[in-house]
Amino acid sequence: MFKICKHRILNRVIAILLLLIAIFTILPKENLALEKDTEEIDITSRIALIYDRASGKILYEKNGNKQTPMASTTKIMTAIVVLENANLKDTVIIDSKSAGIGGSRLGLKKNDKITVNDLLYGLMLRSGNDAAIALATYVGGSVESFAEMMNKKAQEMGLTNSHFVVPHGLDNDGHYTTAFELAKMADYALKIDKFKEIVGCKTATIYINGYAKTINNTNQLLGSVYGVYGVKTGFTNGAGRCLVTACKRNDLDIITVVIGADTNEIRSKDTIKLIQYAYTKFEVVNIKEIIQNKFEEWKNINEGRIYVNKGIENNVKLSLEKLSYDKIAIKKENIDKINISATVIYYYEAPVEKDSIIGQFKVIIGDEVIETLDIYNVYEIRKKEIQNYLIEFLKILNKIKIFSS
Repeated sequence: MFKICKHRILNRVIAILLLLIAIFTILPKENLALEKDTEEIDITSRIALIYDRASGKILYEKNGNKQTPMASTTKIMTAIVVLENANLKDTVIIDSKSAGIGGSRLGLKKNDKITVNDLLYGLMLRSGNDAAIALATYVGGSVESFAEMMNKKAQEMGLTNSHFVVPHGLDNDGHYTTAFELAKMADYALKIDKFKEIVGCKTATIYINGYAKTINNTNQLLGSVYGVYGVKTGFTNGAGRCLVTACKRNDLDIITVVIGADTNEIRSKDTIKLIQYAYTKFEVVNIKEIIQNKFEEWKNINEGRIYVNKGIENNVKLSLEKLSYDKIAIKKENIDKINISATVIYYYEAPVEKDSIIGQFKVIIGDEVIETLDIYNVYEIRKKEIQNYLIEFLKILNKIKIFSS
């Protein structure tokens, strides 16, 4: 009898152990599945980003603020500096340094004559490093001086994580940017009509020494993916395969950045994934109008609660800091989750200066604070003086007389 019980207990122990093994074998798989479900987009490239042109906000990023080489996407900044500092009709004579540069080339030779306009097409469509050196030398006097112009422009644009050494983007120490700042460069450049015209061309005819030459755009998505209207490809060993793309469908205008793809196919696929993600998940709303309406609602309730002690007036007149953009792309699931949170001081001692900040207005979408706007006092509130108290006293006496009579 004892042996039978012993066998039964042993069988039960084995069964429990097998059950535990099964549970712990299944659990990791379930956890991995959950992690995969929360991963909204699968990007192979080491750096990727989606930029909303309307608001300047990042819609998605993978290492989007990491400093990185950027290969020929550098030429976006090169084009900006040239367009803002050169005459498109000027003729450039190609020197030996421009003619001798390696990498992707327009095919320029020493003493060739070509206009600044046609060099820009060769720069952005054919990604010509020879065109980049020729433009840099013509506009800046030297590659080094032109790089200084690029860095100065970057500072003007508020790009604190970008630094330029060369106009073409071949790997160099100290030559870097981030996906976010590269998107900001592209956004800035696309506001220049000539730049937008150039990068939107699938093919172009340029003239070298008076002879026509047809060049094709290296951007394979241009003309093949709905809404794509630019911007620039790139490749070096340090940066990998890169692609900056502008795409607009209806109200949603985005820039995608892919850096560090192993192949051209991967950078194209990752870019398409980013585009599909943006147009599937996001919707454009007039956030400026929404914020103003919510502020008016809050103001109607709270403006009269703010008290100014010893002020000629007891209450303030409020205004809200202006938003720098009108529209923003937000996730469709958060359309009904736009909220505000106001922080304000309700008691003041006079005087209160005009346009003094008396609080902050936070705009919250989902769980994220997207903007913090200052609340201002519109008019100056002066402190009461003796004559003001005297006037008030006389008014009180007058009321007493009227009441007594």
